[in-house]
Amino acid sequence: MAYDNICKYLAENYPADLVRWLHDIEVTEISVLKTELNTEPIHADSLTLLQTANQILQWEFQTLPASKPSLPLRMLKYWVRLKEKYNCPIEQVVIFLKFTTSSKAYTNQLLESNTSHRYRVIRMWEQDPEQFLANPALLPFATLAFSESPNRLLEQVAAAVDRIEEPLAFTNISACTQLLAGLRFDQRLITELFPEDVMQESVIYQKIIQKGHKLGLLEGKREG
Repeated sequence: MAYDNICKYLAENYPADLVRWLHDIEVTEISVLKTELNTEPIHADSLTLLQTANQILQWEFQTLPASKPSLPLRMLKYWVRLKEKYNCPIEQVVIFLKFTTSSKAYTNQLLESNTSHRYRVIRMWEQDPEQFLANPALLPFATLAFSESPNRLLEQVAAAVDRIEEPLAFTNISACTQLLAGLRFDQRLITELFPEDVMQESVIYQKIIQKGHKLGLLEGKREG
């Protein structure tokens, strides 16, 4: 499952809400930038330009800490290309989605003999769920937040999603919530709490299915 695609969808459609959460900044002028960084193309998960501050915010969503090249090296490569292209301040944040005890999820810098590069790290399992429960755009992330009673938290999230009145927002936020919840909860519990037919109507769910279908066809051609 392409969990980073879900996060990219939320970042592209609710950028101000993620800026408020990740950077504690209220913004009125904001642009979502193309995420491909040229030369040998590499794709960032999300690039956001704060126009009034002329600052770029980069968010990387990681399901697992393993990465090739290593995540610290990737973050340095992103920073260099962004600096070359936009020549403005850059703040980078890595968000780890799934609980892990790996030391890589607690690393926030690249340290080499003559090079040092730092970025921020957020581990979802350490986050207070209240900040997500209070904002419909962030409800999908609430499923991964800290809780001594995870099943009770999922019930709270489902109830909050059910209160979203705008039909399209309800459909897509519900689908994103169910998909991200799959990183932590048994599918049977998710199905009990959320209407399953909503998934089929969701734009983001259909995009993920289509992408998976295309990748499957591509792999089939390669094997052939």
